[in-house]
Amino acid sequence: MDVEQLKRFATFPIVAFAVTAALIAFDALHDHLDPTAPAWEVWLEVGVTLLAIAGMRWLWLEWARARRAADAARAALVIAHEQAKEWKDESDRWRQEAKDSLIGLSEIIDRQFERWHFTPAEKEVASLLLKGLSHKEAAEVRRASERTVRQQALAIYKKAGLAGRAELAAFFLEDLLFPAKEHRS
Repeated sequence: MDVEQLKRFATFPIVAFAVTAALIAFDALHDHLDPTAPAWEVWLEVGVTLLAIAGMRWLWLEWARARRAADAARAALVIAHEQAKEWKDESDRWRQEAKDSLIGLSEIIDRQFERWHFTPAEKEVASLLLKGLSHKEAAEVRRASERTVRQQALAIYKKAGLAGRAELAAFFLEDLLFPAKEHRS
């Protein structure tokens, strides 16, 4: 319920209480001036008038409280929206920086593959192995036999002068990852 709906919803009962209080107060005053009217009736009308005024006041205060709460919620929503936009912008910047870095890393890895004189098939297998795929998974991606991928992996390690997959990964990742102590300083 927005503020305008709340205002319309609360206005009718407040006005009804005000009109009721005014009419009963007028009747109480009329009865008070009439010497034949019983005193209990005047006091009853005064009591009903006071109850109507109390109801009107209570509704007014509740409406004001609800309006303050709605205003606070709206302000919090604006702040949350701005914060979400800042987070999204920061996330987009980070993603772009990471993408740019990865493109640069891919180019460096490709140049090293060229220095090692890898064939196109060996480059593809080496990339899949660096991504962490098993020989079987690399074979499925390449639509080749697992045996072919294993033979290409052996050729890759021999041309690169490396003992295996762990050394291949370490060759490229060793300088990218800082030791925890070095990274903190």
